[in-house]
Amino acid sequence: MDMDSASSVVLQALTQATSQDTAVLKPAEEQLRQWETQPGFYSVLLNIFNNHMLDVNVRWLAVLYFKNGIDRYWRRVAPHALSEEEKTSLRAGLITNFNEPVNQIATQIAVLIAKVARLDCPRQWPELIPILLESVKGQDGLQQHRALLTFYHVTKTLASKRLAQDRRLFQDLASGIYSFACSLWSHHTDCFLQQIYARDEAAALSSLERTLLSLKVLRKLTVHGFQEPQQNMEVMGFLNAVFERLKQFLECCRQIGSDSTCREKLEKMIILYTKVLLDFLEYHPCAFIPLIQRSLEFAVSYVFTPAGEGVTFERFIVQCMNLIKMIVKNDAYKPAKNIDDSKPESLEAHKIKTAFFTHPTLTEIGRRLVSHYFLLTEEELAMWEEDPESFAVEETGGDSWKYSLRPCTEVLFLDIFHNYSQTLTPVLLDMVQNLQGPTNVEDPVQLLMKDAVYNAVGLAAYELFDNVDFDQWFKNQLLGELQVSHHRYKLIRRRVIWLIGQWISVKFKSDLRPLLYEVILTLMQDPDLVVRIETATTLKLTVDDFEFRTEQFLPYLESIFGLLFQLLQQVTECDTKMQVLHVISCVIERVNIQIRPYVGCLVQYLPLLWKQSEEHNMLRCAILTALIHLVQGLGAESKNLYPFLLPVIQLSTDVSQPPHVYLLEDGLELWLVTLENSPAITPELLRIFQNMSALLELSSENLRTCFQIVNAYIYLSATEFLQNYAESLCRSFCDLLKDITNEGQVQVLKVVEIALKVSPILGAHMFQPLLPAVFRGIVDGERYPVVMSTYLGIMGRVLLQNSSFFSSLLTQMASECSQEMDQLLGSVIEMWVDRMDNITQPERRKLSSLALLSLLPSDNSVIQDKFCGIINICVEALHDVMTEDPETGTFKDCMLMSHFEEPKLSDDEEPPTEQDKRKKLLALEDPVHSVSLQQFVYEKLKAQQALMGDQGFGVLMETVDTELVRQLQEFLQGL
Repeated sequence: MDMDSASSVVLQALTQATSQDTAVLKPAEEQLRQWETQPGFYSVLLNIFNNHMLDVNVRWLAVLYFKNGIDRYWRRVAPHALSEEEKTSLRAGLITNFNEPVNQIATQIAVLIAKVARLDCPRQWPELIPILLESVKGQDGLQQHRALLTFYHVTKTLASKRLAQDRRLFQDLASGIYSFACSLWSHHTDCFLQQIYARDEAAALSSLERTLLSLKVLRKLTVHGFQEPQQNMEVMGFLNAVFERLKQFLECCRQIGSDSTCREKLEKMIILYTKVLLDFLEYHPCAFIPLIQRSLEFAVSYVFTPAGEGVTFERFIVQCMNLIKMIVKNDAYKPAKNIDDSKPESLEAHKIKTAFFTHPTLTEIGRRLVSHYFLLTEEELAMWEEDPESFAVEETGGDSWKYSLRPCTEVLFLDIFHNYSQTLTPVLLDMVQNLQGPTNVEDPVQLLMKDAVYNAVGLAAYELFDNVDFDQWFKNQLLGELQVSHHRYKLIRRRVIWLIGQWISVKFKSDLRPLLYEVILTLMQDPDLVVRIETATTLKLTVDDFEFRTEQFLPYLESIFGLLFQLLQQVTECDTKMQVLHVISCVIERVNIQIRPYVGCLVQYLPLLWKQSEEHNMLRCAILTALIHLVQGLGAESKNLYPFLLPVIQLSTDVSQPPHVYLLEDGLELWLVTLENSPAITPELLRIFQNMSALLELSSENLRTCFQIVNAYIYLSATEFLQNYAESLCRSFCDLLKDITNEGQVQVLKVVEIALKVSPILGAHMFQPLLPAVFRGIVDGERYPVVMSTYLGIMGRVLLQNSSFFSSLLTQMASECSQEMDQLLGSVIEMWVDRMDNITQPERRKLSSLALLSLLPSDNSVIQDKFCGIINICVEALHDVMTEDPETGTFKDCMLMSHFEEPKLSDDEEPPTEQDKRKKLLALEDPVHSVSLQQFVYEKLKAQQALMGDQGFGVLMETVDTELVRQLQEFLQGL
């Protein structure tokens, strides 16, 4: 690309690419995309974004194209890689000057220099770091800042490399520049402090920015730049200095107040200092041991004593709590169970912790956590009143403990309580004792305190197992609290029902459950929405518990389910609807068919909710889960849901529809349970299978469910299903088998096996393209036992139930293998006998013996040659399936089924699905369950004897081992 002529056309294309008009924008983007691989393109981009006279948007776009080009074409092995000559020129151009006036562009240039450094520094770019250091020392303010910004991004990128060789290179770099980085940080910090105390906020803000960047550099060098940082005096000196600097910056916060322009950056600086300590503790716990005492003193002082008043802010408190938590929990600081096995550093750390966490210190921390940090704030109480749903969802929030004060406080409380429960249990129980009896509704302070203490008792439920008689407390105290109906007491009603939910799986007598259901029924009608939502959550925990008994819950089911449905309609937030839907799903799952009389309203409402949640895929996932349990509860009656249910399945499992990314897994599960509970196939249910071929192409983790769906269709209506879809299914299976694990191969083969079992003639015809591979697998002696077992199961079905097809397959394979049919048949029988031990399922073992026996009577010399092996398999199978009647001493086939009986179920057992019933009815017609193996062996041997005559048959029987003959005669006696 000629530089002079190219600059103008590239500049024009970039200008057009910033247009809002798509007719101008799209052709320009396409032109730029074509130039990406042209030599000289990136040199032109460099010249454009370095030209400060050009439009900012054009320069910004030039930087972005340059940055993307590094990712695609900088590596030597990349297609259309940049030449070494151009890369050398570009590297030089990138660090010629650091005077970019626009902050956003300066940051992007720093990032792209760091990207090049990741690939080329230090080998191909040894001058980068020296030039950066030199520029950082310069007197020009802008140049100094931009060089420092670049220095940070380069350090950050090099520190992130994880290969051993790269880490050694970074450690070499760190040891070479650490002193300079420390002095740079110290200089800018001192400048800032002088300027802030002199009330020169503009200068202070500029120095603070440089202090922030230099500390970011030091953080990366300190954490990632040394293998044994504790042996480096400068590193440990810097870390000790962090505490003093933190105190200075916190004092600055006190002095400048919350309105200062510096305040936000100052708080960022303080948080960055805490990150230095937290990162160092995470990556170098042993090197951190000399800092444990000071860290604990610092954090506890600011968080749990008056020293922090007027100084601290929420994010800083969170960081201090995380520091305490990480020290308390760190496995490197805990001695081994056998003290003699402990490392010296673990013992030293444990000693420091033990000396610090004295009884008075722990008592103060425990009391202050509960009585100060657990109290609901004015903001939280205002949210409860103004936006109760958001409050309820916030209170049950996710994994946010690192960043939010309340969950962080609760996690710290749990960790300290777990590690020092002997000291803290009496403290907490004393706080409970002081709050016995109903609290005066006119005393908001006491109400908030009781809420906080009950919160602590709920969080520490497992730790308090031996110290709290919760059943007595529930009956004597908590029940009374729940009966106080004053609107201000909603705080306690909500907390008590939450508390019960925390204890339900820890210590709650089963015979108290009906009393709890009465409470839940009352609170589900509470005037306060937050109380109702919390009650629903406790209900979920109750029905989820392993001690849940359906018969205890049934008297309350209709009323509670109706109130849950009302709550689902009342709440408006997506997250709350999901929460309530999960409770409803859980209830339906546990009571199963008992739910049938009460689901009418829910069934009518779900289509509306599905339509309303078009933009909320996670809510739709919750609806799918509810539908799964609803279909299971309704059983065959779920067919009435098809007008709504089938389009939902269609959408959720259509990979051409964007929502499938969220809905597919639950959609497939719903599809499967719908089929399992369907009383009969419908055209619409059959039509959904059009989605399957694309799903099989995905070969995702959902493949097993896809195979289960295919099997369910075969059980439901083999004829219609196979006639419509066997051909496309065969193609999908052939593609799958080219590149699939052994386990996946077995799943494919099981589909064929089930099709043959349900419809031997049609199944063999429809899956004919797959059967030669099965035949070859048997003859070649497939090495993987489970695959071989499935091969033999398939061939057993064909041989036993479709002998004419077996004959034509044998003819086809003999032709393909250029062998005589008899010779090939002999190989199959020989391998079958040899690999019988691969078959572990008794059904398949019986099937194999029935199949091989079906070759008799025969005058074929090959079959007679293998007679001994066939008898061997039969005797093995007889041992598997025959049981002796102790009264008569005779044997009977335990696999025989004569009629279908509905099983008698206990309340906690799930009733059989429609598919279970279909399988039972199918088994009645299956030779494995309808033919007596004992009788079949006897009849086949008699027929062979009749064919050969007594003398010929006697000679044939002499080929069988005498012990086998004896066992066979024992099984056949009485016939």
